[in-house]
Amino acid sequence: MNPMPGIATITLNPAIDQSVAIPGFAAGSVNRVAWEQSDPGGKGVNVASFLADLGCRVAVTGLLGRDNAGVFEQLFSGKAMSDAFVRIPGNNRVNIKIIDEVTPSITDINFPGPAAAPEHLAELARRIDALLADHDCFVISGSVPAGVPAAYCPDLIRRLKMAGKRVLLDSSGQALREGIAAAPWAIKPNLAELEELVDTPLPDQAAVIHAARALLGSGLACVLVSMGRDGALFVTADACLHAIPPEVTVKTTVGAGDAMLAGFIAGSLRGWSLADCARLATASALGALTQIGPRLPAAAIIESFMAQVTVRQIAAAAGQSPASSQSTGSR
Repeated sequence: MNPMPGIATITLNPAIDQSVAIPGFAAGSVNRVAWEQSDPGGKGVNVASFLADLGCRVAVTGLLGRDNAGVFEQLFSGKAMSDAFVRIPGNNRVNIKIIDEVTPSITDINFPGPAAAPEHLAELARRIDALLADHDCFVISGSVPAGVPAAYCPDLIRRLKMAGKRVLLDSSGQALREGIAAAPWAIKPNLAELEELVDTPLPDQAAVIHAARALLGSGLACVLVSMGRDGALFVTADACLHAIPPEVTVKTTVGAGDAMLAGFIAGSLRGWSLADCARLATASALGALTQIGPRLPAAAIIESFMAQVTVRQIAAAAGQSPASSQSTGSR
């Protein structure tokens, strides 16, 4: 049996995610911290971390501020990820997540990151070229820092596709809109990002499916739409599946979408059916919801979650009602 292809994630704007628990958090008042935890993050770093937990061979690259790179380097070493990041001057940004377990709610405070210079992007191009030989799948994730031109992501996608690579894009705003023009293999917007992309509210499932199917006309093979408690939609030219998760105790929502993408990638590269990819993707997101930081619980727990995920096939014609209900178990 051939080993699963290598996967490389590209993170242009990594971050240190600082989770701070403040029961009864109130703006404009003195708040006391119950506990805090800091983890290396940024969407691409998170995806890579979750992929490593799922047993995948992963390389990480992008732009990494050298002044506080140590916490990232510990993660890469601890999970046996190949580190191909370009070090740039300055600190990586910090994203503060205020977790109120009483409400419950999460308040995000995101700082800007260091700007990229042309020489950093040139060196990154060389690092990516060096990964082409033994990595078949590339994941471009997260926001774009200052100094990166609008054409960067679509140009990179086209270059990777010309090299015969499978490319997935998980971004938002202009970076997502520009990237879609280069027709990556798949994208993973959440509901708000999809509404921004199509510039219209999507009030129900039929509207979401219609918007996702319209995007397939741009040359995409799959649109994965994460919808929080309502699960996720997996839309291809041949199928539309709705994965419905069981209830779990949520510790944080940070990284859940990244874990979903990682599970989808891992299943796809193993040659699984779309339904089983949807189960692993949803189970991985559930696993992330129960952990603080970019890590998954034990494999047995992920298997248990997979068995509890319901995957329904949505009628192709109208996109409004389930055509059939598939079994909840995994393969």
